[in-house]
Amino acid sequence: MAMNLVGRHFLTLKDFTTEEIRYLLDLSKDLKRLKYAGVKPRNLEGKSIALIFEKPSTRTRCAFVVAAVDEGAHPEYLGKDDIQLGKKETVADTARVLGRMFDGIQFRGFKHETVEQLAKYAGVPVWNGLTDAFHPTQILADLMTIQENFGRLKGLKVAYVGDGRNNVANSLMLGCAKAGIRYVNCTPSDLLPDPDLVREAGEIARRHGAGVEVVTDPVRGVAGANVLYTDVWVSMGEEAQKEKRLRLLRPYQVNRALVRATGNEDGGLIFLHCLPAFHDHETTVTAESGALEVTDEVFEAPYSKVFDEAENRMHTIKALYVSALTDLSAL
Repeated sequence: MAMNLVGRHFLTLKDFTTEEIRYLLDLSKDLKRLKYAGVKPRNLEGKSIALIFEKPSTRTRCAFVVAAVDEGAHPEYLGKDDIQLGKKETVADTARVLGRMFDGIQFRGFKHETVEQLAKYAGVPVWNGLTDAFHPTQILADLMTIQENFGRLKGLKVAYVGDGRNNVANSLMLGCAKAGIRYVNCTPSDLLPDPDLVREAGEIARRHGAGVEVVTDPVRGVAGANVLYTDVWVSMGEEAQKEKRLRLLRPYQVNRALVRATGNEDGGLIFLHCLPAFHDHETTVTAESGALEVTDEVFEAPYSKVFDEAENRMHTIKALYVSALTDLSAL
């Protein structure tokens, strides 16, 4: 049954119920099936969407653009030097201008307060393509990929290994809690997630028969995991912390030894990474020698689903567009 989500912002997974997330995943599955069948429903014919990017992107930009075009909408890329956002013009004023010209706005940038201000003043749906605090569109793709591989979400275990307080870790914790997935954050004591967010996610998880745990021992944390997940060790805007971050996180590298520690190496395990990844493939462009957060033998293994995950960014974003800009319940 179609659910009416018209006009809804997508700023954080906190704002969506488990049923609404499940509906978005089902819609993503349907839209993916149609694309593979060569069918483009063009539900957004005549719509225009503003894509604001303070931070560069490969997957987020391409997914938002292709999803819009497939559905008949016009996407307009607005880089940090293309508009006056937060410079000569307040975020509120920019939001009110763009809201009168566009049917929806995507924002990928630094401060989470910026996307909240856009949502407050734009008068049209606003989607969070990434802020320093949260990355909810990534987690929709992650949940879709997990569901495709296991046929379910509830009752599984996801072990996130690495920088435990970054935007992906925060949103993954919330997404797993809403989906009834046991979530374990394996991270050094210097990079622990916000305790208030952990408590909030833990309460949500318990209501859905799951749990949230934060541990500093990665070997203990990944035991029994169905999903191993990691992210880059140095996020955009934190380059000054690079050397310290590398020292802290080297024991948290996802390698064959850590895969074996799950106990599921021979089946029942997938590896995910939101990308880009610093692994030791010959085409990796990095000043570092060798792998960082994941080794090549894991990144290129059959259980690595990182490129399915990347593709699913497009299908899940398409579902966000269609659900927010089209009343499917009336069709």
